[in-house]
Amino acid sequence: MIDEQTPAVDLALFGALGDLALRKLYTALYQLDREGLLASETRILGLARQEYEIDAFRARVRDALETRVPANERTEESVMRFLDRLHYAEVDFSTLEGYNMIGEWRKGRASNIPLTIYLSVPARIYGDICHNLQAAGCLDEQSRVVVEKPIGYDLKSSIEINDAIGAVFDESRIYRIDHYLGKETVQNLLALRFANPLFGNQWNQGKISHVEITVAETVGIEGRWGYFDQAGQLRDMVQNHLMQLLCMIAMEPPSSLDSDSIRDEKVKVLKALRPIEGERLSTDVVRGQYIAGSVGGKQVPGYLEEEGANTESKTETFVAFKTEVANWRWAGVPFYLRTGKRMPEKLSQIVIHFRQQPHYIFDPDQRLLATNKLIIKLQPDEGIDLQVLTKDSGLDAGMRLRTGPLNLDFHQAFPQARIPDAYERLILEVMKGQQYLFVRRDEIESSWRWVDKLIDGWESRGIPPKRYPAGSWGPVSSIAMITQDGRSWYEDY
Repeated sequence: MIDEQTPAVDLALFGALGDLALRKLYTALYQLDREGLLASETRILGLARQEYEIDAFRARVRDALETRVPANERTEESVMRFLDRLHYAEVDFSTLEGYNMIGEWRKGRASNIPLTIYLSVPARIYGDICHNLQAAGCLDEQSRVVVEKPIGYDLKSSIEINDAIGAVFDESRIYRIDHYLGKETVQNLLALRFANPLFGNQWNQGKISHVEITVAETVGIEGRWGYFDQAGQLRDMVQNHLMQLLCMIAMEPPSSLDSDSIRDEKVKVLKALRPIEGERLSTDVVRGQYIAGSVGGKQVPGYLEEEGANTESKTETFVAFKTEVANWRWAGVPFYLRTGKRMPEKLSQIVIHFRQQPHYIFDPDQRLLATNKLIIKLQPDEGIDLQVLTKDSGLDAGMRLRTGPLNLDFHQAFPQARIPDAYERLILEVMKGQQYLFVRRDEIESSWRWVDKLIDGWESRGIPPKRYPAGSWGPVSSIAMITQDGRSWYEDY
């Protein structure tokens, strides 16, 4: 049944034949349609430089759905209903010619059906597209724009891109996507922290000893050499995904769940984040670059051996660092973050380590066990584990301790429910005109300021990336960085 509470929109998708659209966006839109969450009058216009007849375009999208959507979630009726929403036009994005066609497509539409622009294209042409849409008279005060990360290469370029978008769209109509914010578990962080006194009362430097955030990928650069070698793992992953996860963990309770209340608190975290500079560039941050090795039992080449590689490249494929949030809640609590390519497993998780009891009375050899850990899993499976200590069972066990989970696995807890993809939730919120899952401009710029300082430090000191074998957890020095504090990364416990 169609949910008419979701407002109807006209969605104009720039980059309609690109990788993101074919892998994620059509699948997300199809699932929303299948769940009855697209209003009956919602239409989708695919825009790309290639010449396609409408039937050929719909066939291309059908192929993508058949590849990405499980067979038990597809029927001919649901697929055809979705494909009937699709339209297509060939457009040269950089020139004004052709944009008038969008206005023609919109003719006769009710005034309460807004035009939503989705820019699944390189950020360098965001400004051109926005300007051309305005010059062609395609926009009105209801029009919205959705833009993908990364927005810029550094603070300067980010400001230029945001200025170009902001010259056409008011901030209240700009939706900057970081798909991690659409994940079910990230959403549950708000409920976990602010609806449960059990955690809310413990969420501070008096009860938490340290925090880990890991985003590990088994893949290499997947043919994206031209982009990735210019960006590196710090710009590609830390500046957006990891910073957003850190903000969700460290932010103060917002006054309400409205978009600006949440984003105000995230900006405060970014402004309080201690920069890594001076001698700390040698002790508190590690950058790495993978060499040949084995991932999942398969031999893979090193970064400098990838197709099209610049063999002199100093771009990092791994970053690990320690930082602090300099405020009353988190004073003295280290945050350890790491992300890399060609890791042993695909893994995104947050581990909250709680402090030990002030007086320990159990087996001295088990003292390292005697902490609670909250493990928030984002991928490959979403869920939350609370590691607690209990007495081991058996007549001969005495008071030996064992660690066990109080587990909330979303797939087991909600076996009948399909866990929606992050893009489904984000696209739905755009249609509803709600911004709390999207990144505000000052968040982007505060994050870039922190990252730029770190990059400037690397460049001024000429610090090269350390080598690590593909299939490992990064350079040995990333282990030493946390070990020097008497701690270990979670998988080493």
